[in-house]
Amino acid sequence: MTYSERLNAVIPGGAHTYSRGDDQYPSNAPQILERGLGAYSFDPEGKKFLDYGMALRAVNIGYAEESINDAAIRQMRNGNNLTRASLIELEAAELFVSLIDSVDMVKFTKNGSTATSAAVKLARAYTGRKLVARCRQQPFFSYDDWFIGSTEMPLGVPSETVALTKLFDYNNLDSLEALETQFPGQLACVIMEPAAMECPSIGLNSVGCCGKQKCERQYQTSSNNFLQRVQEFCKKNGIVFILDEMITGFRWDLKGAQHFYGVDPDLSTFGKAMANGFSVGAVAGKREIMRLGSIDTPGTERLFLLSTTHGAEMSSLGAFARTVQLMQEEPVIDHLWSYGASLLAMFKRIAADKGIEENVVAAGPAVNPYYLVLDSNDKVSFELRTLFSQEMIKCGVLMPFLTFCYRHGAKELAITEEALNHSFDILRRAIDEGVDKYLQGPVIKPVFRRFN
Repeated sequence: MTYSERLNAVIPGGAHTYSRGDDQYPSNAPQILERGLGAYSFDPEGKKFLDYGMALRAVNIGYAEESINDAAIRQMRNGNNLTRASLIELEAAELFVSLIDSVDMVKFTKNGSTATSAAVKLARAYTGRKLVARCRQQPFFSYDDWFIGSTEMPLGVPSETVALTKLFDYNNLDSLEALETQFPGQLACVIMEPAAMECPSIGLNSVGCCGKQKCERQYQTSSNNFLQRVQEFCKKNGIVFILDEMITGFRWDLKGAQHFYGVDPDLSTFGKAMANGFSVGAVAGKREIMRLGSIDTPGTERLFLLSTTHGAEMSSLGAFARTVQLMQEEPVIDHLWSYGASLLAMFKRIAADKGIEENVVAAGPAVNPYYLVLDSNDKVSFELRTLFSQEMIKCGVLMPFLTFCYRHGAKELAITEEALNHSFDILRRAIDEGVDKYLQGPVIKPVFRRFN
């Protein structure tokens, strides 16, 4: 049996997150990986890949970073999980609260879905309302019903739950205000990422991203960017403002994208890169909301917030503390912005050289850019994207999306440039001659689709 067959025989979906499934990669992708080091991952046969997935954006320093691993191992030797709260649990919580300006209290957990669902529960308890407004353009917030019911895959979610989540559009305050008009006084929270494929607009003329190594927009000195206007809308209407920083946190800024964009949410959720790949997430925010989950206020009704045996696993919190320390000691954030800007420029230059600049679009915030592959009708082409990914893998580059870490450097840019030149040559031919002539296996599919 192949690795793929073995995986799918014992794990529904073949992996523990759908983004790692076979349907997300071309047929020549490694079916399984054994280890990672720095900016590279390796299959069991020792084949090496320059990695632009970085554990689904969970690794921002580098795979198997020695000092972070050592910090985790020290906590393992302390017992890893004790009968009462551990010392590192307290130290990590105090570190987190000192780091993120909007945060008075924090609760750690093991994944992002748990954190966002806890934030939604807090908002409903605090406001006494039921409805959730979530951003339409941002693809994933949780595996729980409140979110999944609003996607293309609502199977198993009660219709009553589906009706409780409403959608609005990024950089479109009118769409959010329309929900309040339609459901006056019923919105418990607004939940969104600070940025995804574009940055928050300032006025009407700054939609999109500058894509520069140093962002040219003075977000921290502005008072009317989209996030700030959402914040004011929420405050005016008694709605809890939740920023999901699973991806933006510990990449945009050490204090979060909320600091970068000059906004002060009521609640925030973090995860992924906060511990360089170790399993830790967080729901955090204002004391008046977070304290609903406390036990030190006699006589008040209790909210069962989070109670997870492994939520404060000591090894992960040790890794978190060392990750923050390393980011304070070295220019990690500056490097991520700089590398991303170089990568964006390279994509655009080589695409133009090959005459496919209309077919390959690379854009977004330089610290976390994206690419699209379009057909001749300007429609997203999964066939061409699969071909592109296939050819990059032939060159030893695994590029499901554009995520990089501190250990991506000049050497990695050079490898990427060579791979892009080859892959864009093949794309050019496929556009002219037909993609079927070059594509070797099944086409990549979107994660959120109704049927397999």
